[in-house]
Amino acid sequence: MKYQVGGSLKYDDSTYIVRQADEQLYTGLKTGDFCYVFNCHQTGKSSLLHRTIHRLERENYICVYLNSFLLASNQITPIQWYKGIIFSLFHKLNLTERVKFGSWWEQQSELDPVQQLYQFVEQVLPREVPNNRIFIFIDNINSLLSLNFPVNDFFIWIRYCYEQQAYNPSFQRLGFALFGVASPSNLIADRHRTPFKIGQAIKLSDFQLHEAMPLVEGLEEVVSQPQAILQYIMHWTRGQPFLTQKLCQLVVQVALESYKETLTIPNGTEGYWIEQLVRSRIIQHWEFQDEPEHLRTIRDRLLFDERKAGKLLNIYQQVLQVEELRKRNPIDNLILVDNSEEQTELLLSGLVENNNGYLRVKNLIYRNVFTPQWVSRQLENLPFSW
Repeated sequence: MKYQVGGSLKYDDSTYIVRQADEQLYTGLKTGDFCYVFNCHQTGKSSLLHRTIHRLERENYICVYLNSFLLASNQITPIQWYKGIIFSLFHKLNLTERVKFGSWWEQQSELDPVQQLYQFVEQVLPREVPNNRIFIFIDNINSLLSLNFPVNDFFIWIRYCYEQQAYNPSFQRLGFALFGVASPSNLIADRHRTPFKIGQAIKLSDFQLHEAMPLVEGLEEVVSQPQAILQYIMHWTRGQPFLTQKLCQLVVQVALESYKETLTIPNGTEGYWIEQLVRSRIIQHWEFQDEPEHLRTIRDRLLFDERKAGKLLNIYQQVLQVEELRKRNPIDNLILVDNSEEQTELLLSGLVENNNGYLRVKNLIYRNVFTPQWVSRQLENLPFSW
């Protein structure tokens, strides 16, 4: 078994971990829900997306994958962007041989760009794709934040498509699923007109131990006590997908470096063995050995905007302080999740998580990398006083 560290897993990859989100997304789309999967980096969003596409295509549904990262740039105009969206739909639905895109586009030239999108869905799709259900998957939706014009109209178009399902059977065949590192409030300011108000948020939780058990297979090939090893891996990662796969791969790597067919770890020392592996291969000098990049992505998201960085670091510092106090005294003054812009950004960094309405550090690895000392140094280096 080869563990996948970074990137999207293939639909049939043996290390793909099935989670509750798999069934929720698949079922939600088939029942006609508008679904969105918003989470931090490297949590398995793209793998979930492609696996769901495969499941639906096996049942002869039409799935269209759009990567908004490839359609977004800060130089693009609204007309160019909407034209790119419509042309991508033309191409991926194999309509280019039946409908001349250039001629059709010219016929719509007097319309606003988003109105051309309406025309495509209301006129072209029912005629050219008359029977099949069509699911449009839009990845990297957070890329829309880099555009130099608002995209509210695009999300309003999605909402319109869903509202029309009650009146127009053609729209009942159309479904959407959005993926990205974002929150609904990031993407659209008008909460009354947002499609997210009527959509289904798919929660992509970290691996639970029982879900992650298929990963034992690769450990069985190289190390004694594979189940105990996986338990201690989960102790350090708390099921964070990237880190869990990476630690499993590191176990395999260390075993291969030992030139032994099976690396024997005495009973009762598995926890110590994994701790030494984590500290030597991940935590120590983490900025230099963070490959593929993961911890540096979190760091950069925290520090990218110097005007926000101080607020994010202060919130995280408070979370660390409260957790330290709770070790000595089970106090109740945890940091409540308040859905503020700063807390939302901190959650999207992946460093903390919402644990039953309270903020907590996501896992033990992050706590040992982004320590109170690290936070203090970053605050001292900021050009603003906090």
